This record gives sequence, structure tokens and C-alpha cells, in this order.
Amino acid sequence: MNPVAFRLGTIEIYWYGIIIALAVSVAYLVARRLGKGFGLPGRVFDEFLLWVVPISFIGARLWYVLFNLNYYLLDPAKIFAFREGGLAIHGAILAGLAVALFRARAEKINFYRFADISAVALVLGQAIGRWANFVNQEAYGGPSKLPWAMYIAGEYRHPTFLYESLWDLALFVSLFYYLNTRPRSGKVLGLYLAGYSLGRYFIEGMRTDSLMLGNFRVAQILSILLFALGIFLFFGGAGKIRSKLNEETDN
Repeated sequence: MNPVAFRLGTIEIYWYGIIIALAVSVAYLVARRLGKGFGLPGRVFDEFLLWVVPISFIGARLWYVLFNLNYYLLDPAKIFAFREGGLAIHGAILAGLAVALFRARAEKINFYRFADISAVALVLGQAIGRWANFVNQEAYGGPSKLPWAMYIAGEYRHPTFLYESLWDLALFVSLFYYLNTRPRSGKVLGLYLAGYSLGRYFIEGMRTDSLMLGNFRVAQILSILLFALGIFLFFGGAGKIRSKLNEETDN
């Protein structure tokens, strides 16, 4: 598939950018709609979008550069060569959580509920966004003879971007249903972190382009940590953190 969707004069518009823009737009609209059911005005999500898109993009780029530092130190100018690719979703997620915490405090709203809603929308955006990897012929696995293997880079391979997209879609359906049961705030965020990390850990093991830290895959290390955090939040950790913060405020 030609990665260039169309041209505006000398400017090339890539399918990658179109798909990512679609993923962000869908996630934003879903979050805005879900927020109404919990009494959060659309303005909260409008302003959050203005902050989270650029900061998450920077976070995704910095995370990728950090674990390819030897390459970028040889030519630092390439750090800003965004059109050559090089984004890491974990960097975007961590940056997005930081922005959510900042915006929740600025708006004086419950961070955990805001994060619950955002997590449901985010994972749907991730399911859509993974198809940008298909267009770029990246984020694939090793050789495979399975019926659903895709012809990538000269041979049939595991379409790990497809595996993650389907996992994220299933997670979205589950989280959407669970959020509508109105669980204690923080539980949906916990399930998102645990659920996404569980799937990503195993899918990452199939990939051929993992960011590495020595002999270990960075995404798998972070998946273990985020899975543990997710389980902690789901089983009451959010309430414990909230109580601790209240105690410090009272003191």
C-alpha cells in the first residue's frame, strides 16, 4: 500500500497521519460523550485535547529516542526528523497520564474518574491507530505460516499490529461495559493498565523491532510494571492514595 494518501502541491499527506488523526478524533468524541454521563462538561475534554495531543507526541518521540540514543547522538538533528518515523506508545501513555493529572487538578475534578473515562476512549484510539503501522509496514512479527500471516518485508509474518488492534478493541468493549456499571473511580484505569499491559507483554515477544535495554525488551519491562500498578489500582489502590493525600492536606 502506498503510504502517501494524496498530495497538495509539493506536500505529501501520509496515510499514517490520517489514521492517527482519525484515532485521536474518535477517542476524543467517545471521551466527551462518556463524560456527559458522569457530569463532566465537554469543555474539560476540549481543553484536555489541546494539551494532551502535542505533549503525548513529544513523549512518544522522546521515549523512542531515549532507547535509540546511540543512533541519535551520532546525528542529533535526526531527533527532529519526525517524518522518518519513530514513536513509542508507552511514552505517549505516560505523558498522557501526567497531562490528565495536571488538567484534573486545574479543573478541580476527580482525577481517577477522569482517567477512567479517558482510558476507555484511549484504548479504542489505540485499536484504530495500530492500522497506521500496517500502512507503514512496521510493528510486525517473525515469519509465520499461519493462514492470517501477512506479506511484509519480503515474507509472510505475524501481523502483530493486528493482534494488538484486536486486543485493544476487545479491551475497549469490556471497559466500556464496566464503566457503565459505575464502579469506584480508579478501577477502570486499573483494568486498562493491567489489561493492555498483559496483551502487550505477549505480543511484544513476537515483534522484531522492539526497543531494547540490554537483552531485555523495554515494552515488556514497562508492561510488567504497569500491570502491577493496574492491579494495585483495581483492588483499592486508588482509594488508599486518595486517603493518603487527604491526610497530608489535613496536616
